[in-house]
Amino acid sequence: MTLGDLILVIKQHEDFARTLLSGETAMANKNDFTPEEWTKVLESIIAAGIAVSAVAPSGWWGTFKEAVAGLPALAAAKRDPKSNELIKAAIADFERSKDGNILAMRERFAHAEPTECVQRSLASLREVTVIVDAKAPGESAAFKTWLREISQKVAEATVEGSFLGFGGVRVSDAETATLRDISKALGMAS
Repeated sequence: MTLGDLILVIKQHEDFARTLLSGETAMANKNDFTPEEWTKVLESIIAAGIAVSAVAPSGWWGTFKEAVAGLPALAAAKRDPKSNELIKAAIADFERSKDGNILAMRERFAHAEPTECVQRSLASLREVTVIVDAKAPGESAAFKTWLREISQKVAEATVEGSFLGFGGVRVSDAETATLRDISKALGMAS
């Protein structure tokens, strides 16, 4: 071991000790999760939108608008300097995934009825809640809030129950109930 190596080790221990004494926690990232857990983290981004979209199908155009409604939430979180490392890491991997997670989710939901899609999405969100709470306790609240915001954006993407653009409501009663279920699945107050 060289003197430079020794100084580096001491510096790392000083940083670690300073972090412990200050009460700060290390930021979570992909390396804190198993590959299976990380896949579930990435899938939760999609599940947050599917749960709302499937509960009240809005025809071809409405479904398309709902499908892309979560994208601005990803872009905003990516640009937001206050986004935590877990959200940024998830977005970065989601963008690099070459639609692998989307294709896997599509296969899992391919022949499912809308109510089954909602239930599978909620189960996925409950599962990721347990994982993120255990692996990234300091960042889990912000991550789950972000997933809930994605769901809200999807719910607000199209007017439900309108005829030729007249009438209808921004968020249907079924979507409102599902948003409450999503909050519950994420361990949040609704």
